[in-house]
Amino acid sequence: MDFFTADICDEHSDKVFVLDPEYKNYGGLHKCQGEVVTLKLDKNNSDLITLLRDEDGTGKIVVVDAREEYFAVVGENLMKFAHKNNYAGIIVNGYIRDTFQIRDIPVALYALGTCPRKYIPVTEGERGVHLSFGGIGFKNGDYVYADRDGVIVTHEKIV
Repeated sequence: MDFFTADICDEHSDKVFVLDPEYKNYGGLHKCQGEVVTLKLDKNNSDLITLLRDEDGTGKIVVVDAREEYFAVVGENLMKFAHKNNYAGIIVNGYIRDTFQIRDIPVALYALGTCPRKYIPVTEGERGVHLSFGGIGFKNGDYVYADRDGVIVTHEKIV
């Protein structure tokens, strides 16, 4: 991947949106890019499991809005699914767990922080909806570039 988010911001300042810096990368991949797939969850991650386990993620980054609920929605098993199905990254407006186990899985995983518990009762999620968090909006088909300097979103692939 031959890009740096700082360079993209300099060259395309009118086309980029920058995610708030409170989102940190817990995954094993420190640089990624891909087309956005959105998913809104209601605490439970069953719809995210299905997506990561059953669909090809080549060239994709899943953007998940868990509404900052204090439950983990991504852990070791989901990261293994994401890696197996070639997802470049996951961005979570919420929390994750199993940080020791996932740090070497080559998928980027941006989240607000960690939480050891997950929400057990199954709830319905919404896929393909417009999401807004971290100071920016996300919709299916947007493009994400992420590296150690941060996460940026554009409405089209520019690099």
